[in-house]
Amino acid sequence: MSAQMRDARAQMEENEDLSILMSGLRGSNLDQSDFAAAGTDMSLIEVQEDSDDRLPLVYDAEQIAAYWARRPVSVVKRILQLLSIGGGFLSGVLSDVLSGNGKANEVLRAVQLRDILTSLGPAYIKLGQALSIRPDVLSPPAMNELQKLCDKVPSFPNEIAMATIEAELGAPASQLFAELSEDPIAAASLGQVYKGKLFSGETVAVKVQRPYVLETVTIDLFIIRAIGEFLKRFPDSVQTDVVALLDEWALRFFEELDYEHEANNAIAFARQMERDLPQVVVPTPYLERTSRRVLTTEWLEGEKLARSSADDVGDLVNLGVICYLKQLLDTGFFHADPHPGNLIRTPDGRLAVLDFGLMTPVEDDIKYGMIEAISHLIHRDYDAILNDFVTLQFIPKGTDLQPIKPVLAKVFDQALEGGGAKGINFQDLAADLAQITFDYPFRIPPYFAIIIRAIGVLEGIALGPNPDFAIIDEAYPYISKMLLTSKDSPRLQEALRYMVYGKEGVLDADRLIDILVAFETFKANSQTARGDMDAERAAAADSAARAAGAGPGAGAAPFPFPFPFPFPPAGGAAPFPFPVPAGFEGATAFPPFPFPLPSGAVAGAPWGGWPGAAPAPWGAPAEAAPAAAPASGSTREALKFVLSPDGEFFREFLLDEVVKSVDALSRDSARSLVASLGLEGVLVPVVLPGVKPLLPLAPTVSDEDRKQVANVQKIVDFLTGGTGLAAGNPAAPFDPQAVAELGPLLPSIALEIVPELNRRLVSRIGARLIKDVMVSE
Repeated sequence: MSAQMRDARAQMEENEDLSILMSGLRGSNLDQSDFAAAGTDMSLIEVQEDSDDRLPLVYDAEQIAAYWARRPVSVVKRILQLLSIGGGFLSGVLSDVLSGNGKANEVLRAVQLRDILTSLGPAYIKLGQALSIRPDVLSPPAMNELQKLCDKVPSFPNEIAMATIEAELGAPASQLFAELSEDPIAAASLGQVYKGKLFSGETVAVKVQRPYVLETVTIDLFIIRAIGEFLKRFPDSVQTDVVALLDEWALRFFEELDYEHEANNAIAFARQMERDLPQVVVPTPYLERTSRRVLTTEWLEGEKLARSSADDVGDLVNLGVICYLKQLLDTGFFHADPHPGNLIRTPDGRLAVLDFGLMTPVEDDIKYGMIEAISHLIHRDYDAILNDFVTLQFIPKGTDLQPIKPVLAKVFDQALEGGGAKGINFQDLAADLAQITFDYPFRIPPYFAIIIRAIGVLEGIALGPNPDFAIIDEAYPYISKMLLTSKDSPRLQEALRYMVYGKEGVLDADRLIDILVAFETFKANSQTARGDMDAERAAAADSAARAAGAGPGAGAAPFPFPFPFPFPPAGGAAPFPFPVPAGFEGATAFPPFPFPLPSGAVAGAPWGGWPGAAPAPWGAPAEAAPAAAPASGSTREALKFVLSPDGEFFREFLLDEVVKSVDALSRDSARSLVASLGLEGVLVPVVLPGVKPLLPLAPTVSDEDRKQVANVQKIVDFLTGGTGLAAGNPAAPFDPQAVAELGPLLPSIALEIVPELNRRLVSRIGARLIKDVMVSE
C-alpha cells in the first residue's frame, strides 16, 4: 500500500496545480522567521477602557456587535483604515472581474492580499493563514502565496510589556524573574517572547500579549461578519457559508488569546502523551507566573525539526505521526497549529511540541468514523462509505446518496485496482472528483483541513532525508493498535470484525495477520526517539537507591523467590530470570507449568529448592521503564498481546475460530479412524424419539471446515513462530526467555482462557450433535 501511495504521489505531482497544492500542505511555504521583515507594519485600534462596558473574553458575536454598535466612530475609523490599505486591491479585483483577467492575475492578487493582511493586524493574519489550507475556498496558486503569510510583526515597546506583566501578575517583573532579556527574542501578531530565569534557577520563556489585540480582533470580526451576512443574500454566487466559517474560526481564536487556557492545554496534552509516548516533550507552564495575557513556560533548547540534519530526524517524524494520530483517533484533543516551527528536536534526541494556543476537539463520531471508513474502503463497501462521508461531515445529512454512488465507486475502483498508481488515470480521476464536488454537496470540513495540514507538514519534513517516506507506513500500525485494543469501544470492535471478516462474515487470516504485524510495527516505532530518557531514568533510580543505602531498586516489593536461577553446569542451562506470574505472589511451591522444566529442576519443589538457587539481593523496581524489544528468538509482541488483558476483545473472536478449528480437527480425526478400520459409510441404527433412525459412524467434514483449520493453523504458526514454543513442533528448542516473558500471563491462560475454551468447545460440540441427530421438522 505504501508503495502505491509513493507512486500516486509522484504522478500527482506531475500536475502543476496538484504539485503546488501538496507543496503548500507540507508547509514548505510557511514563514518560520522569528522577526518581521523590514518595512512590515500593523494597524491596531486603540480604545479607552470602560470598567462598565467591556468586550467579552469568550467569543460571543451578539455581545461584540452590541459593544461596537455603541462606538460608531471607532468602526468608521477602522473601515477607513481597511479601505485605505485594501482599496487598491479591491479595485484591482473588480477590474479583473470586468475584464475577464481573474485567472491570469490570480497570483498577483494573492501576493497583494498577503501584504494587506499583514498590515491589517492579527485577525486578518490568522484568518489568511486559516484560508491558506482550504482548497475548497482558494485555488492552489492563491493558497501557495497565502501560506507565505508571516505573523511576525515589529515588537511593541518593552515598557508596555513590563507594565502588562506587572498588571497581570501583580508585581514588577524584577520581583518575579531573576533575569529577563532586555529585548524580546521573537515578536508575533499576538505577542512577543522574552527569555528569562526564575529565582529558583530554571530558564523560562515569557510570552506577553500585545496591547489592543482584543479590540482590534473583535472590531474586525464585527465588520467581516456583517459582510458575511450580506453575502448570504446571494447563495448562488457564494457557496461557502462565510458567517459559519468565521464563527467557528473566531471561537478558536478567542481561546488563543487566553494564555491561561493555553497553559492548561499544554498540561492536558503532556498528561495524555505521558503513558504511551513519554519521549514527546512539552514545555512545562509555570501557572503562578501565568495569567490571561502573560504565559511563563519552561525554556526548551533545540532546533526546528524541519531544519535539523541529525540522523534521527526520520525516527522523530515517525514519532510525530504517532503523536498526531493519538490526538486524532484516541484523545480527541488535536494540536490545531500544525507549523514546522512548532516541532523541535531537543539536544538529547527527543521530539518537543510547542504552542498550544489552538487546540481543536475531535468528536467520537469523527474519530471512529475515520477508522470505519478505512475498513469499509478495504472491502469496497460503497454504501457504507457514503454513510461514512455523512458521519465525517463531507456530505450534509439528508442528502440523497444513491446518485453519488456510481461516480464514487468509479473513483475508488480506479484508485484500488491492481498495478499501483501506474494503473490510475489521474486526469480522469481529477475530473471525476471535480464533477462530484460540482454536482453534489461535497465540502471539506474545517477539522479535516487542519488534519491534512498536520500530516502534510510531517510528510514534508520526512521527505527531505527520506524521499521514500509514506505516511501510511506509520498510520496503519497505529490504526491497527487502535482496533486491536478497542475493548471499551463497540464501534471500533465492530470495525475490527468487519475488517477481518468482511461482508460475508468469513475469516480472512492473511488480513488478521497483517493487522497483527502492523501492531508489532507500532510497538517498535512507539519506542523510537527516546534520546537519553531511559538512561536518565535508570541513573535516577540507581542514585535514589544508593542514597537509601541499598542496591538498585531498593524499596520496591521484593520477589518472593530466588533470583536468578543459576542451574548447575550439569544441566547445561543458563541463568533463568523467570518473573513470578500474577496470582502466585508469596507461593512456596513451584506450580505445575505446562512446559518442560529445565534439566536439574524438580517439579513441585519449593522456590528455594531449585538446585543452586540463591536468594535475591534486591527487589524489582516498582515502576520500571518500558522494556526494550525482546531479543531474537523470544516471544513476539503479537502473542504477548493476544494473551494479555489488553487483548481481551481480540481474543474473544479468536477463541471462536480456535473452537471451530478444534471441532473440525476432532471430526476429521474421528473420520480418519473410522476409515482406517474400514467402517466408512457404515450407518448406526438409533431408536430414540425425535432422533434420526440411522446415523453415519463417520462424522462429516466439509471444505469450509478444512479451510477453517488451515486459517487457524496459519494464525497459530504466525503467533508462535520463532518463540521456541512453536505449535506442533516438539523438536523446537526450549527458549527460557520466551517462557519467562509469557510467565506473567500463564495464570490468565490457566484460570481464564483454557476454561473458556473448554466451555465454548463443549457448547459447540453439543449444539452440533443435537443438530446432526435430531429429525428436522
